[in-house]
Amino acid sequence: MKQSYDPRNADIQVNIDGNLVHRDEAKVSVFDSLVQGGDGCWEGLRVYQGKVFRLDHHLDRLIHSAKALAFEEIPSKESIRAEIRRTLEANGMDDGVHIRLTLSRGLKITSGMDPRLNQAGPTLIVLAEYKAPVYDKQGLNLATSSLRRFTSDCLDPKIHHNNLLQSILAKVEANAAGADDAIMLDMRGFVAETNATHLFMVDGGVLATSRTVACPEGVTRSTVLQLCREHDIPHRVEDISLTEFHRADEVFCTGTMGELAGVTRIDGRTIGDGQIGPLTQRLSALYGELTRRESEPV
Repeated sequence: MKQSYDPRNADIQVNIDGNLVHRDEAKVSVFDSLVQGGDGCWEGLRVYQGKVFRLDHHLDRLIHSAKALAFEEIPSKESIRAEIRRTLEANGMDDGVHIRLTLSRGLKITSGMDPRLNQAGPTLIVLAEYKAPVYDKQGLNLATSSLRRFTSDCLDPKIHHNNLLQSILAKVEANAAGADDAIMLDMRGFVAETNATHLFMVDGGVLATSRTVACPEGVTRSTVLQLCREHDIPHRVEDISLTEFHRADEVFCTGTMGELAGVTRIDGRTIGDGQIGPLTQRLSALYGELTRRESEPV
């Protein structure tokens, strides 16, 4: 596991509802919806040289998730941007930073899952940490989980919610198997994503990724597809079986936390020649150029 504690984060200030407090004092109430039932939504952002990549896309997704969860109050994008800026300024951060945005339904007057018990809220948390991309770029080892990703008739993956037990349990299985992360299938047996990222594969020079039937609308995923269109890279979005990933020429995963990271083993099988493939390397370079060129100031 590449993700670890960075000593530069020892004294960071965390923003909870506009109040900047030392990390050791950063707390939410036991009556907050996050504690009571994982009732909230979240986004991961990455800061490049004082700017956030695809900030507007992330804020749209956060607000869309809150609307789908029927939050009565939702902060504006402008107010969230302001709190992000305050948090970065308070910590003197401008590069190599990952931000975890969390928005809960707010505080309840007593414990219980009924949203009518929420009398104050929402709760906005801005947690900024020094954090490099968390995946080893030399090649990841994945193992398929026994847990399935929900489809929209169970719990719509377009809601970027805080109930991450599926992902956590899949990660437990991956850890037990000695893998870096877990592949998760949908209810029909097609590959959905990993426990934390979207997956792409290359077969005969054509890039393919799963439909968003049982995985969220990833910002990094959509950026990779944009790069394919702009640079005439053949690609398709379709249902993909696990066998197709096992025999692929290249596989890589995508996400804000880890950017693009190549996969060299799946379920004990070597992918391609066991090295990071040329299309993975090309798209990684194009993605890096795009983040430097198009990140948005806050």
